[in-house]
Amino acid sequence: MWQEKEVDSVAYTTAPDEGSPATKGGTTQDGQDMWRVGRDQELNRNFRFLSVLGFSAVLMCTWEAVLFGSGASYGLTDGGKGGMIYTYLGVLVGFSFVILSMAEMASMAPTSGGQYHWVSEFAPPSCQQVLSYITGWVCVLGWHTGIAGCGYTVANMLVGLLAINYPDSYTYEPWHVTLLVIAVTVAALIFNTVFAQKLPLIEGVILIVHCFGFFGILIPLWVLSPSVPPSDVFGSIVDRGGWGSNGLACFVGVVGPIYALIGPDSAVHMSEEIRDASRVLPQAMVWTLILNGATGFVMIVTFAFCVGNIDEVMASTTGFAFIQVFLNSTGSVAAATGMTVVIMIMQFCATISNVATTSRQIYAFARDGGVPFGSFFSRVRPFPSLPIKMHKLMRGQVNSRFMVPLNALFVSLAIVSLLSLINIGSAVAFNAIMSLGTAALLSSYLISISCVRLRRWRQMPLPPARWSMGKLTPFIDSVSLVVLAIVFVFTFFPLTNDTAPSEFNWAIVIFGAVVVLAMGYYVLHARNVYKGPVTRVRVAQ
Repeated sequence: MWQEKEVDSVAYTTAPDEGSPATKGGTTQDGQDMWRVGRDQELNRNFRFLSVLGFSAVLMCTWEAVLFGSGASYGLTDGGKGGMIYTYLGVLVGFSFVILSMAEMASMAPTSGGQYHWVSEFAPPSCQQVLSYITGWVCVLGWHTGIAGCGYTVANMLVGLLAINYPDSYTYEPWHVTLLVIAVTVAALIFNTVFAQKLPLIEGVILIVHCFGFFGILIPLWVLSPSVPPSDVFGSIVDRGGWGSNGLACFVGVVGPIYALIGPDSAVHMSEEIRDASRVLPQAMVWTLILNGATGFVMIVTFAFCVGNIDEVMASTTGFAFIQVFLNSTGSVAAATGMTVVIMIMQFCATISNVATTSRQIYAFARDGGVPFGSFFSRVRPFPSLPIKMHKLMRGQVNSRFMVPLNALFVSLAIVSLLSLINIGSAVAFNAIMSLGTAALLSSYLISISCVRLRRWRQMPLPPARWSMGKLTPFIDSVSLVVLAIVFVFTFFPLTNDTAPSEFNWAIVIFGAVVVLAMGYYVLHARNVYKGPVTRVRVAQ
């Protein structure tokens, strides 16, 4: 049974039963989970296993990302054909431990807060408040740059297609990309508001496109690309970044596969909208790892066999090596365009999931007092689903059963729009901010897993987990921390060993500045407002 924990004179009731209005479509276990963390059920639980799997698999977009992430920049530059295959395998194995660790924590505390909630609940009392606050801010930062990064990728792919379809008439301007990023984000916002009630169905359909699109890209490359001896691929490890060592070059090259596999916490932030979340959520996270990990490996091996002359594809006027590979393999602009459109569609779908995840992260952090104007950003409102008659809308007769964090959604749009404006002034500055997202999310994983590992080492009690790795958990958590510590360091490395300011990875400067600013705001104000979710948690007995 559950025992109430008296904190801050907050009065609680017993957990609601399944089917009661308070659960909003959840199970009795969902009600108990929300009751344990001291929160009312505000959002509708309309996600099931397949829709959650589609949500997380498409957001991570692994097989797509190995083309424009690993292959286009870090993979071919730092490691070459063989190097990017081996680094992908290494990161896949390492991140498997990370995802397993996070899946078990998600089963313990399935809440939209995710990492910052886990840190608040599992960290030592002396530092749980400040660590939770910093973790919340780096998550908010990381997911917002994720939205902008997805939109930026879609925009640049479109620019690349214009370059090969209209080579003589199209002239690139930075503001083109900025407007496209805003347009992509607005479109994703529409899916998260107007079509929000159908979002689980949409995610299920997108999962099907994700799977069939994989074969739609794979088969033409297998059939049309010239054959290459395996030794030219698996034996080709090169240091094009000037690091002086193939081994170091491959470590720098891990940034590509990290980008392709990051985001396992995306579904966690949707946990308050998942039916039977403490069971379904970790299962979906593990199956996402299996599905995306396998398809990503097949795609990166295929790309390595089809890439051809690395110098040629890296110098492509499209800005993407994979578009040039499509063009070289098919010999047709139309075919290359069609294949690239598939990748663009999947990246847009990833943007939809990114917007949903980010808004729930802000919503949760705001209700705990982690951001200024928290009561405004955490407000949940009904949004009219289509079709709807105008006279009902004017009378306020909207579908009040379906609730969305509307204010959080619109603030995400505003933040991403402002970030995209930076690209007009400096593409280098914009790319630096985008690269910051990976480091921010990795740091949140590192802090949260460290806290739960320390708690286990001290043999302190933890909430029960319906999905657990049993006696293997301490080992898996320990390996996760080693993996995260290594890859976190290399996310701050530049693409090449070039000391020019334009080639420097400014992410470490911006990351440090954000942490310092967050700490400053915490010391001056937030420590008196933000107490952390742990103050509402009830203790299991």
